[in-house]
Amino acid sequence: MTNPQRFLPFLLSIIFTLVVSSQSISTIPKNTEILWDTYGIPHIYGKSVQGAFQAFGWAQMQSHGNLLLRLYGQARGRAAEYWGEKYLKSDKWVLTMGVPKRGSAWYADQSPAFRVYLSAFATGINTYAKEHPDLIDDQVEVVLPVTPEDILSHLQRVMLFTFVVDPERVADITDKKSAPGSNGWAIAPKKSASGKAMLLANPHLPWGDLFLWYEAQITAPGIDAYGASLVGIPVLAIAFNDNLGWTHTVNTHDGWDAYKLKLQNNGYLFDGKVRAFETTAFLIKVKQKNGSLREQTFSVQNTVHGPVVPGKDGQLVALRVVGQDRPGVLKQWWDMASAKNLTEFQQALESLQLPMFTVMYADREGHIMHLFNGLVPVRQAGDFAYWQGIIPGDTSQTLWTKIHPYNDLPKVIDPASGWLQNANDPPWTTTFPSPLKADNYPAYMAPRGPMYFRAQRSAKMLAEDENISFQEMVAYKHSTQMELAERILDDLIPVAQKQGDELTRRAADVLAAWDRKADANSRGAVLFNAWVNNIDLDTLFSTPWNEKSPRTTPDGLANPTSAVKALADAAQKVKKVYGKLDIPWGDVFRLQYGNLDLPANGGDGDKGIFRVVNFAPTGDRQFRAIAGDSYVAAVEFSQPLKAMALTSYGNASQPNSTHVADQLQLFVRQQLRPVWRTRQEITDHLEQHKLF
Repeated sequence: MTNPQRFLPFLLSIIFTLVVSSQSISTIPKNTEILWDTYGIPHIYGKSVQGAFQAFGWAQMQSHGNLLLRLYGQARGRAAEYWGEKYLKSDKWVLTMGVPKRGSAWYADQSPAFRVYLSAFATGINTYAKEHPDLIDDQVEVVLPVTPEDILSHLQRVMLFTFVVDPERVADITDKKSAPGSNGWAIAPKKSASGKAMLLANPHLPWGDLFLWYEAQITAPGIDAYGASLVGIPVLAIAFNDNLGWTHTVNTHDGWDAYKLKLQNNGYLFDGKVRAFETTAFLIKVKQKNGSLREQTFSVQNTVHGPVVPGKDGQLVALRVVGQDRPGVLKQWWDMASAKNLTEFQQALESLQLPMFTVMYADREGHIMHLFNGLVPVRQAGDFAYWQGIIPGDTSQTLWTKIHPYNDLPKVIDPASGWLQNANDPPWTTTFPSPLKADNYPAYMAPRGPMYFRAQRSAKMLAEDENISFQEMVAYKHSTQMELAERILDDLIPVAQKQGDELTRRAADVLAAWDRKADANSRGAVLFNAWVNNIDLDTLFSTPWNEKSPRTTPDGLANPTSAVKALADAAQKVKKVYGKLDIPWGDVFRLQYGNLDLPANGGDGDKGIFRVVNFAPTGDRQFRAIAGDSYVAAVEFSQPLKAMALTSYGNASQPNSTHVADQLQLFVRQQLRPVWRTRQEITDHLEQHKLF
């Protein structure tokens, strides 16, 4: 007979486990979990990395399922087949750039482990859709099931063929503007009130479509990172962990060129010889209103430069874009989020998979860094301005084939100033005195200027405060001060008071009394904004921007009479439309998102406002926010780490979600919310729990 005493320790162990489990079931992870906090932020606890990827796919579907599937459908180049004619232009662009085919090639080029992770992310998407078909729009279910190749096609469409270049910029090659912008700060311990390094992440993107940010925490073996990713991207693109963090800004990076072709004998000239186009035909299906499909053939011609596309005024050009041979973007971001110190972080950066974006970095050891990151072509000649135009395409002298290595890129680590900033200005103005000299780099690396007013405002706030607290950094982040107004009103107001008629003098008085901010209750900002819209900033100043005086130029009125006339016109318009000259900013500029309609604060960065919000007219004398401050994170690498964040429009877009626009009230009050990172903090603010 078996001795019962042999089983006593085992039975006691079981009883102890059951008691502990019953008391703290919410604090002991059994498997992969998602803990949703009360702001709809998913905190993912993965028993394995594969499990974390699957949970992240699930989470993105719960928050943004309709949008995610629509974006993946567009990345396939089949959106017109799914949803009709209005997507035909998008499909042609995606197919011309070879996105779906390259998506398959990129998947094959992933490491075996990362192929597993991408498959897991797709599984999370598909599993959610299968279990919750009632929560997904019928229109987008046609995209299911999602494949790993879809993820990489979407990544390409976002990174290479939206941020690096998009059809609108190709069509207007005379104005080779970059994608939407951002602010980023890194503050060293010597400049910090706490003696700890701080980081400010502040991208400015459109409030919808493929630009929408998704905030999350991912914890799995080897990683515990908090941050945000664009919807549909399976890793965090801006993030921090206990040891370090980074943010991105759109940099003055030129990663594409349009080549003018010399056509001859049904081909094109290149180095004195006629070459034949490589032609690929695609069968495109377009859904009609009655549900039927109309088929059409679409042909793409390729040259040694790249695909042929319509340029300005219908002129055909060949397009060359960096990054098409760099399939490791997601792994690089993952490695950045997994890094524990500056050495490991730079090892991740050295892979140079990310095609563009400034990297602004800070860590617990007190290091800060600004890297002008990107795939910069090695060009044989020409400065930055030269490569902004249409390039001769009949010679190999202009055809770049190599990329500058990591060590060639402008970077600043631990500057004497103790601070670094980027507000989409060239790297030479990241701090003062600047340790970077443009003369030491190829003339095509980045432009020599100017330093626009938002960047000047950014640098001014950092330079003038020798002891910045975490609370002050958050307050500076919300600054709506108009640096342009600070620069020009001392010249405009006196001449308007002398030269103007009665209404113009009243307008000058309003501007003199104005606080020079774009807060909701600021009176005079609407008038100043109308005046700026009446002038040409490029010809306004008597003293142009000078790289030797980057923070005090431009200055002075070049044509006072013209400036006063523009003010008179602006005053008449504002008086006619709004009935008074000093109408509060927030009465005109609104935050209309979801079911909310609130007074806005912030404005366009070209006026030198650090708190960027871009507006579009509504048709009823008001303007609504469409872009600008989207995701914000303020981090201090203290012990314990201190962090606050905000996703302006909320962390969901699904119509059934309560988190659409639920953070907008904080936005109005110029506040951030605390970041909950520990399991105890999360369970104290738990809204929902999902166990896989």
